[in-house]
Amino acid sequence: MPSAAHPLLRIAIIGGGPGGLGSAIALSALPNVEVTVYEQARELREIGAGIQIGFNCWRVLELLGAADKVDGHSTTEVIHLNGVTGDILKTTGAQKPLARYQPQRVRRTRLQAALKSTVPDGIIKLNKRLSSLENLDAGVKLRFDDGTEAIADLVVGGDGIRSVVREHIFPDHTIQFTGTTIFRVLIPASSVAQISGIRGVNTWWHGPAGHFYGSPVDNPAGTSEEDQKFEIAARSVIDPSTAIGKRFSWGVPATKERVESFFTNYDPRVRDVLSKVPEGQWKEFSAFAGPRLEKLTGWEGKVVLIGDASHPLSGAFGSGAAFALQDGWILARAIEHTRSTGGVAAALEIFDSIRSPYYLRMYEHLDQQKQKIQSLKAANPNQSLHDSLKARVASFGGEGQLSWIYGNDIEEVWKTFVETEKV
Repeated sequence: MPSAAHPLLRIAIIGGGPGGLGSAIALSALPNVEVTVYEQARELREIGAGIQIGFNCWRVLELLGAADKVDGHSTTEVIHLNGVTGDILKTTGAQKPLARYQPQRVRRTRLQAALKSTVPDGIIKLNKRLSSLENLDAGVKLRFDDGTEAIADLVVGGDGIRSVVREHIFPDHTIQFTGTTIFRVLIPASSVAQISGIRGVNTWWHGPAGHFYGSPVDNPAGTSEEDQKFEIAARSVIDPSTAIGKRFSWGVPATKERVESFFTNYDPRVRDVLSKVPEGQWKEFSAFAGPRLEKLTGWEGKVVLIGDASHPLSGAFGSGAAFALQDGWILARAIEHTRSTGGVAAALEIFDSIRSPYYLRMYEHLDQQKQKIQSLKAANPNQSLHDSLKARVASFGGEGQLSWIYGNDIEEVWKTFVETEKV
């Protein structure tokens, strides 16, 4: 039974992606908290291909008790190339703060499975598509497409870039197609084994209007050779004002002809890899983004946004899962911290004070990099493709320049907040 000191807190998490599952793990560990995850899909599965797990993500997975269940291909070297000529633009070695936090490229399904297995039994409800939220005097009413309803004291919106939760608390906020289309697939690693400069390494092949990315996603020590996969993420970039037709942020089928049409002038090795993808395997994702939210909370401390729902950025720095997991862990710490001194509303103020400035810094960084590239183009309008690609790659920043992202230890962030609060 709930204690007098800590009455029962009912939390509804919308979305069963990494952010939602991570939040469920962290929040379920608190006393007198009843957590329910509502996922719209009929089965809990991850779409996409691979995902990057670096120091920032390993640390929060460790705090959630899921790190040992995730395994992939260690990223020992990243090579950026001119996608047309094949000339190397930049090579970076993996940063190793500690051997156990070695960056890895991992199948998204493995991360999903690791998190799902750590969530307590019985709290995930499938086939629950949220249709509306209602701000009540006490709590929030949730209505679902199947006609059912629920009441929660706190709603956690982890429902992605097209968040229904965000639409309700910030109805004037809009997102738009960025002009970037991503084609993703996993194919047998053996199919690219004989292609020079491809198998066993993490490569980016940059072109005039997009790029090709390829990487192994399995640990050879733990996956048989016939089961090892190779990830491809191919991007096409256009002026969004010229886009026609409906765009989808989730994976829709794409034909081989459509994908390969964007890379006809690329290095033969890239075209060779693309030719290995069987018809019917490609999935197409359109990228959307919107302006920064001034706050990540709403409805007098009854609703909070996490992950992509909270920061609809045009780029997630290859750490989208880490950001979402960090959000959930910080939310749990904030609620734990204020259970006796201010309740959920105070907890959400703390959450917002920590995470909102962090995402603001990302928006500012992206704006600065965009301005820098535009300035370079203006200063040298006759810049060669090779030089423009070098400038693009240099603008990425990387782990050295963006240690506040890739080296971010969320536990230390929380400790710093607590110590500062004491002063």
